[in-house]
Amino acid sequence: MNDECALAQDDAPSPRPRGCLFALSQPPLMLFLAVIGLLLLLGAMHDLFLL
Repeated sequence: MNDECALAQDDAPSPRPRGCLFALSQPPLMLFLAVIGLLLLLGAMHDLFLL
């Protein structure tokens, strides 16, 4: 076992660790991804149907 891990467990309890998907739950990032997705969708629809 790593000494750093052992020291971290012996100290005061840390807050609940956040998973990798925590960043995706942030509203600014979701709005940005939604706008980018919408632009990609509009571009695809334009290429497919409005030649």
